[in-house]
Amino acid sequence: MPVLSAFYGILISMYHEKQGQHHKPHFHARYGEYKAEVDFEGNILAGKMPPRQAAYIKAWAYIHQEELVLNWELAMMDEMPFRIDPLK
Repeated sequence: MPVLSAFYGILISMYHEKQGQHHKPHFHARYGEYKAEVDFEGNILAGKMPPRQAAYIKAWAYIHQEELVLNWELAMMDEMPFRIDPLK
């Protein structure tokens, strides 16, 4: 799963499925043993994340919504998504 960004110990990834599409655009966040699927508004769809890290992820997603959409389109065309700046 390609890493799109990394900040404050959080890894953000996105990938495609060769034989099908996801129902809702999302990315994956990982922090230590925590994992979550997150929509482009920063809402956790599945999994868990500590509150502070969830807030960082939400802020990052808000700032980078356009880039997330472009990466989603690339991933759904079976192409490699590009890196996105970390939260600063």
